[in-house]
Amino acid sequence: MSEAQATALFAKLKALPPFEGARLVRNEPDEVVASALMMAPAMAVDILAQLPADRRRAIAASAGHGDHWLRQIEYPEGSVGRLMEPPLATFRPETTVGATTEALRELVKTAFITYGFVSGHEERFVGVITFRELLFARPEQPLSEIMVANPFSLRADEQLVDAMREVVTRHFPVYPVCDEKGRLVGLVRGTNLFQQQAYEISAQAGSMVGVEKEERLATAWFRSLRMRHPWLQLNLLTAFIAAAVVGTFESTLERLVVLAVFLPVLAGQSGNTGCQALAVTLRGMTLGELKRGRERVFVAKEALLGLLNGSLVGVVAGAGMFVYARSSGAESPLMLGLVVCMAMIASCVISGLSGALIPLGLRKLGADPATASSIFLTTATDVASMGLFLGLATVLV
Repeated sequence: MSEAQATALFAKLKALPPFEGARLVRNEPDEVVASALMMAPAMAVDILAQLPADRRRAIAASAGHGDHWLRQIEYPEGSVGRLMEPPLATFRPETTVGATTEALRELVKTAFITYGFVSGHEERFVGVITFRELLFARPEQPLSEIMVANPFSLRADEQLVDAMREVVTRHFPVYPVCDEKGRLVGLVRGTNLFQQQAYEISAQAGSMVGVEKEERLATAWFRSLRMRHPWLQLNLLTAFIAAAVVGTFESTLERLVVLAVFLPVLAGQSGNTGCQALAVTLRGMTLGELKRGRERVFVAKEALLGLLNGSLVGVVAGAGMFVYARSSGAESPLMLGLVVCMAMIASCVISGLSGALIPLGLRKLGADPATASSIFLTTATDVASMGLFLGLATVLV
């Protein structure tokens, strides 16, 4: 088996989403695939999960991991368990420093060891051993005397987003992972965890407009088309809703053609207001800052910001409408300016509320808050801004 083959395969795999990576390795030798996947444990399980069970077992056996990769596949997608590596340097509390050192001398020949882990009664995880403590300890001392007791650990079934919030202030090179009974089942390297965090954050912007997080630059065009197109059809449907609102006021537009000039102004300003609220809401959810029970305070804040921003830009937009209407000879330029100002204020308030409520509503329904939220927000802001503007013009002018 050529190491060059495995390196070349790894270079291709890291640029592909899991389902395409699985298709790429389908005809490759088990040993080559195993070596390539061992270079990136974070993606190994996701690729193996796409393969038939027999092939999956053969690759895992070639990697020397036994059943570790196969057990990882049983954890939910997007959980810490999917990123785990096997905990190789595990010891008992009564093991001496001398015996531990001798065992580590053999382990480091074939694996990258950062910490030693101590498991006690019923295999419960009870401590971490650092190399510094080993260096200064006496050979006859038991590990129970030098270990860091009750250390921080992650849960294997914990979602990555939740794990990232827990480790954001810790910055350890390795995090132990335990099951629901407190038994050590693996470890996650900090680099893999934060790479996954960077990927999740980068995928969020795409999710807002209907781009699936699995899509990469190397994704085949027909696959990209299949993932993106349904959201564009949904966007078209919502655009028809906004168009229907404008069509309701067709007679008003025929009478006051000057209104058409300011429709994009209202839609653009309210849309930006909503996007600002949406971005802050999603960031708060991702970082764990938007706690449950605090939603009303946050929504009220966004409504207030919409009111204040709408008032400030509304005055400027209203003045612009007054000047334009007067210079073009339109009727009631002062009233048209007032209509623009009032519509701007109201639409910015609604947009701020929508930017906060849409992701909160999606989360409450159990959906990804970022998924196509921008499409729903655009519909809300367009309908509100155009409907209010044309409705006020119909009634007041």
